[in-house]
Amino acid sequence: MAWAKFQTALRVIYPARCLNCGDIVESEYGLCGPCWRDTAFIGGLCCDACGAPLPGEAGAELDLCDECLRLPRPWSRGRAALLYQDNGRKLVLALKHGDRHDIARPAARWMQAAARPILTADMLIAPVPLHWLRLVQRRFNQSALLAERFTQLTNLDYCPDLLQRKKPTRSTKGQGLEQRFAIMQSAFRVHPRRAHLMSGRHILLIDDVMTTGATLSALTDACLAAGAAQVSVLLLARVAKAA
Repeated sequence: MAWAKFQTALRVIYPARCLNCGDIVESEYGLCGPCWRDTAFIGGLCCDACGAPLPGEAGAELDLCDECLRLPRPWSRGRAALLYQDNGRKLVLALKHGDRHDIARPAARWMQAAARPILTADMLIAPVPLHWLRLVQRRFNQSALLAERFTQLTNLDYCPDLLQRKKPTRSTKGQGLEQRFAIMQSAFRVHPRRAHLMSGRHILLIDDVMTTGATLSALTDACLAAGAAQVSVLLLARVAKAA
């Protein structure tokens, strides 16, 4: 009873705020009605490889977007929670560059909902790694924040340092497809002391955003070369057009 009264008093002093616009909301770690309406959650039929939304209704066969048909992915399946536009973009950038760690909690729930069709009990979760120099500058890895929260929701196995970025790669912003893939080539490896965890496992890579898939392709190649049975990917947001 005392704890309930304390929580009520705390909400009066510090009311819950919308993650996006800051307006008062009924519960913590949520969006207000207008922000929820204007956030492009991905639902219904989507690309089975990258999670991009597709027109039509889901059927028994696997569906792929034009980009994944043109550029076959080395991983098996993929899903994304949001489109990287408008509020989705704002939330990703706030998490990544605005020290908004509170966004990771609801984002992981959205990702869990999107990932249900591809989750298997034998999955080993790994975040997309940052190079140590970038980690020192940023002080945290946003993909690891998402992966940790997602693991708490699913109780799947998790290894935060399963993968390493061997060399600092320059920004791929503004680069074409070939340039992005060239930059990421041989940039990653499996942690030498974690390689035994990889053998025969289904790896689930977690990242905040996918644009071309160059980073995830390089990581998938590293996992498969180290003995992983297969790799799937899960994203908070996908750069793509609405269906």
